[in-house]
Amino acid sequence: MPVGRSSPELVAKEMADKIRSRQARVGVVGLGYVGLPLAVEFAKAGFAVTGIDVSQAKTERVNLGDSYVGDVPSDALAPLVESGKLRATTDFAVIAELDTVNICVPTPLRKTKDPDMSYIVSACEKIAAHLHPGMLVILESTTYPGTTDELLLPTLSRDGLRVGTDFFLCFSPERVDPGNPQFQTANIPKVVGGCTPACTELGRLFYEQALERVVPVSSTRVAEMVKLLENTFRMINIGLANEIAMMCDRIDINVWEVIDAAATKPFGFMPFYPGPGLGGHCIPIDPFYLSWKTKQAGIEARFIELAGYINGQMPHFVVDKVRDALNNVLKPVRGSRIHVLGVAYKRDIDDVRESPALDVMLLLQRLGATLCYSDPYIPALRLDGVELVAQPQETAAAADCVVIVTDHSAFDYRALVENTQLIVDTRNALREFQSTKIVRL
Repeated sequence: MPVGRSSPELVAKEMADKIRSRQARVGVVGLGYVGLPLAVEFAKAGFAVTGIDVSQAKTERVNLGDSYVGDVPSDALAPLVESGKLRATTDFAVIAELDTVNICVPTPLRKTKDPDMSYIVSACEKIAAHLHPGMLVILESTTYPGTTDELLLPTLSRDGLRVGTDFFLCFSPERVDPGNPQFQTANIPKVVGGCTPACTELGRLFYEQALERVVPVSSTRVAEMVKLLENTFRMINIGLANEIAMMCDRIDINVWEVIDAAATKPFGFMPFYPGPGLGGHCIPIDPFYLSWKTKQAGIEARFIELAGYINGQMPHFVVDKVRDALNNVLKPVRGSRIHVLGVAYKRDIDDVRESPALDVMLLLQRLGATLCYSDPYIPALRLDGVELVAQPQETAAAADCVVIVTDHSAFDYRALVENTQLIVDTRNALREFQSTKIVRL
């Protein structure tokens, strides 16, 4: 053993003692919908937490106690900032002062549907520049199986530090469901897998200090695969529900009634519901990490590709429903005023990432429709280079057709039915109403 290097057992013990005593200095890279809630939970648990983000606007708001993440109220963030338990910076040099670093950066898909690892690579390079013995590094960004071992480990090991002895590396998939009032960061079980058993043990110990339940697994690859299985499961079953919806539409059966009746079976069935298409940061994207990785191994991910195709057709199916509904009242799409109700990717949140509403609106715009929209969470959006501003729901009364794309609870659906001429409901938001003006998905 080189002179001055502590024994592996001593390094791990010192780190474990720091974690148990809340003396470990915690860092979170990426202060978005995953990173900021995680930073808050560890600060609430008594750790000194430093959030790091390339956005100065975000770090300034955090340091003012002003939250921009819906699941983190400002009145929960502000006391932690005021007490000194949580601070934010754009300076990655602070990593040299930290004991743990969680990486919570985006992992988007390129247009070719292969993973864009640039955010992870950049974060890892910055951490490697300040890595020191004893540090625990955990990747939370969703990615393909093998990323931690194949991408992070070589970068962090290049100065001679050994994983599992000199530093500790894990993967723990984020499982955040924005806008879910029942399950949030603190009470969603946390899966963690390390490069070595010592890494897994420290990762488990770390998360147990702030989160209710931790589920250790045998490797980083298992942990990486867990998240992809979860979201691929949802994507494929939503694809099945969407395909059933298209079948039911063709043979004049109410798909919502079919699903509700099937859901009464107490075993062997889990209800999934159709909709205007997939949206958000996970379901439309994550399965394609797995598809890309398995293609490298010579395996064709047929379920994933087929479900992706079906889900991708749903905005077109919605537009066809709008066109048919207008035709039935002797109006063309071109020149008609169409009001879109809800543009966020899911109900009661302020996120339009991958929202199917944008695809539906773009398709309608290309057919010559005049568009406007209402959404209490999205005050403005840009569609094909044109800035649109949200309108009050009441303005929908002047529309030739209203399309419910996102079923926010804030909408007054009774008033909508009473005051509008024609409604295409893609979310079954009007299940309680019977009217000839309602066209259901």
